Amino acid sequence: MNQIVAGSDSHRDFFCRQFIETHQVFDPDTLPWPELSEDDLAKLRAVPFWQEVYHTERRAGAIVDAFTPHVADPLVREAVRLQGFEEARHADLIRVMIERYGLDAHPQPIEQFPPNLEVAFIDFGFGECLDAFLGFGAFKSARQSQFLPESMFEIFDVLMFEETRHIVFFINYMAWRERQRGLGRARRLMKTARFYSRAAGRLLGMVRRGQDSNDGRDFAVTQTNLFLEGFSFRGFVEDCYRENARRMSAFDPDLMQPTLLPAVADLALRGIDMWDKTRPYLRRGR
Repeated sequence: MNQIVAGSDSHRDFFCRQFIETHQVFDPDTLPWPELSEDDLAKLRAVPFWQEVYHTERRAGAIVDAFTPHVADPLVREAVRLQGFEEARHADLIRVMIERYGLDAHPQPIEQFPPNLEVAFIDFGFGECLDAFLGFGAFKSARQSQFLPESMFEIFDVLMFEETRHIVFFINYMAWRERQRGLGRARRLMKTARFYSRAAGRLLGMVRRGQDSNDGRDFAVTQTNLFLEGFSFRGFVEDCYRENARRMSAFDPDLMQPTLLPAVADLALRGIDMWDKTRPYLRRGR
């Protein structure tokens, strides 16, 4: 960060004020929801994860709301409270879409949270970072393939922007929190890797359950080939990487941003490039 020390009061004031001041006012019921053709309705209803999306957004709002009273710093508490409001509004947006287009999803009981609500909040935050990074790529793929009318993607752009704001806020919150506790770089990286590993484990568990199981615990994009024929792993990773960079570019460059997932994606793309270059020589040597 330029002239702002992570963990300082100036850092806290900066990322909290940025978050609060970029809050958008809108009502999900009054958004310009389009009338969909029968073909578009059939495609929307065929998406297998609306139940998980709805439950995850409701659960997100509940976690953040439960954690808010435990935040000691008044300014950070106000920013977290606002995030809880926005997470609940995301759930309301999904509810409006479910009701308007007759999707097969309904409210499910929200499971009891662990006693340590801050750990639950951090777990949720890293899971949201992972889901959003993958979601950026899937959203771009769906949009490019014209899976639904552009007017639907414009509505979901509102949600995607807020999710990106939440990630930037969370990354800065974690940097501030860990520096306040005196954690060095090595311990911070280890902690980040551990929480991302937990998020990846939940994602892999959902992938194994497949389409038929829809218990509503976590949402991440696992059906990209539903949107785009000829799905390419390399193309998907490139979309995630580039869309993440594009969406993050909308925020003040002095704000901290996620670095681990883009670095992993960049490493994967470099590995694919190396494999593509060496494969002809490997074949020739047989």
